[in-house]
Amino acid sequence: MEAGVDQEFPALERELTVLLRRARASSGEMAREVHPDLEASAYGLLFRLDEYGRQRATELAAYIGVGKATMSRQLHALEELGLVAREPDPADGRAWLVRLTDEGRHRFRAVREARRARYVRELAGWDPREVAELARLLNQLNRGMEK
Repeated sequence: MEAGVDQEFPALERELTVLLRRARASSGEMAREVHPDLEASAYGLLFRLDEYGRQRATELAAYIGVGKATMSRQLHALEELGLVAREPDPADGRAWLVRLTDEGRHRFRAVREARRARYVRELAGWDPREVAELARLLNQLNRGMEK
């Protein structure tokens, strides 16, 4: 093994485990703030739709990393809650696009702003360059895991 690997990778695993556990709990809390019946796993779908606009269910499934059946179930639940709607894809009449409803966008953005305010409070002692570096490294990690 390379020098440092014995120490660096267990430390990385430990910190990612803590981060993911906290992120899961936080996503559950925020999902319930959007709507009391919203599953934690669906929060990421709302985030993606708010950031990138309407998309096909297959695109959402690929981004989140779930199968078509799971995505279909999650989208149906979001539709029932009035947070998303489906509309025909103008580029392909056989396909559907998913979009946030006005209510879904309003609820999601209110919770998202509260989350950002919490990050600002919790990282107030950090140098802004460190925050930017953390975001860059997390993006690099996420891109690497997509492969």
